[in-house]
Amino acid sequence: MRPGGDGDDASSSARKRRRRPEPSPTQRALSLLTRREHSKRELARKLLVRGVPADEASEAIARLADAGWQDDRRFAESLVRSRAEAGYGPAFIRAELGTHGLGADAVAAALAAYEGDWMANARGLVRRRCGPTGPMDPAARRKAGELLVRRGFRMEQVRAALGDDGVWSD
Repeated sequence: MRPGGDGDDASSSARKRRRRPEPSPTQRALSLLTRREHSKRELARKLLVRGVPADEASEAIARLADAGWQDDRRFAESLVRSRAEAGYGPAFIRAELGTHGLGADAVAAALAAYEGDWMANARGLVRRRCGPTGPMDPAARRKAGELLVRRGFRMEQVRAALGDDGVWSD
């Protein structure tokens, strides 16, 4: 109990008055979108986890999409840039975009819109992992090649990053 008061009733009623109203589904979705881009599927899943009924979540997402706050195309392009900068190749990114419920056309368009150089990205990843001289011995080259394949780079990009003639290429 606080000094100078007997007021359990007064303090509990004051706390009730200070509580903020529960945010609407649209407000919850907008709050998520202000942090980063989300796909419609991802946004719906997050709203469901937060206790928003599926029909209300769908309505909120549709409202935000109509207003331009949510856009799967913009989300896909953002994810492509982000993953490419983190050292992932087009196959890995294509698979991840598929988990977000995007169609093949949307995925292809997002990858086509990427302005970076996949081969340069592969070389950069090898350089970060193996140093400026690149992988020297066959075991290190194999290991670097496996890393690139796991990260979703195509074989032509792996060969270019490692150098077809066995010499580190730039």
